[in-house]
Amino acid sequence: MFLYGKDEPMIKPKGIHFRDNQANITLPEVAVGVFSNYLFEDVVAKFPCREVGYVKNANFERNIYILKYKNTEITFFMAGVGACSIAADIEELMMQGVKKFIIFGNCGVLDKSIPDCGIIIPTMAYREEGAGYHYIPDGDTIELCSDYKNIFKNILKKHDFDYREGYTWTTDAFYRETKDKIKYYKNNGVLCVEMEASAIAAVCKFHNLSYFTFFYAGDNLDSVEWEERSLHGNIEFDKKKEVMFLALELAIKIIDK
Repeated sequence: MFLYGKDEPMIKPKGIHFRDNQANITLPEVAVGVFSNYLFEDVVAKFPCREVGYVKNANFERNIYILKYKNTEITFFMAGVGACSIAADIEELMMQGVKKFIIFGNCGVLDKSIPDCGIIIPTMAYREEGAGYHYIPDGDTIELCSDYKNIFKNILKKHDFDYREGYTWTTDAFYRETKDKIKYYKNNGVLCVEMEASAIAAVCKFHNLSYFTFFYAGDNLDSVEWEERSLHGNIEFDKKKEVMFLALELAIKIIDK
């Protein structure tokens, strides 16, 4: 099956959609994307945010903001869940001037010793999603987070956050996270499972974009039965707001990098 190629696409991204009263502007080059609508709405309510447009598909829209954090302007968006959605987000925002992406959200853990809402820095992803295979050649894995990792670790150290570092498993099919697969990936050093990391890496590599992705721990799959823990967005919300703070701190650190 012919998936990867560098030939010209028939359908090309045109950038974000603008409201009637907005001009076609260039966005700040650093973007922060969060998968949690609770965290997204909390930031929009808490900080100066100017809505400039939106990304859309056939049945929903997600607003794009210019966020001011510590007098620095950052592109802020609610990231589309799943490899296909986040790949399209990156394509559209890139066309509007974004060059550096920080994208984060929760994940399922394959190691129960990782605390609820604990920080995970992925170093490599097992590729079990489809979109990324159209951006880079076939392969079981892809390296992650070569950009800005040390800066992020310094932020964690400064604010006294513990973290784990290791492999992740990116899948399109969360209802097929079977016990056999969990055992296989855990035995191969995988700490967590999520739906976007390998696609983020593939799209950014294809377009020579800088990026950093990280997680906070949600549900636990390292058990006899699935443990939901704080998977629901408003559970342990104070802890999750601290994770949002880490992403914003990283954003202002890399503005001039």
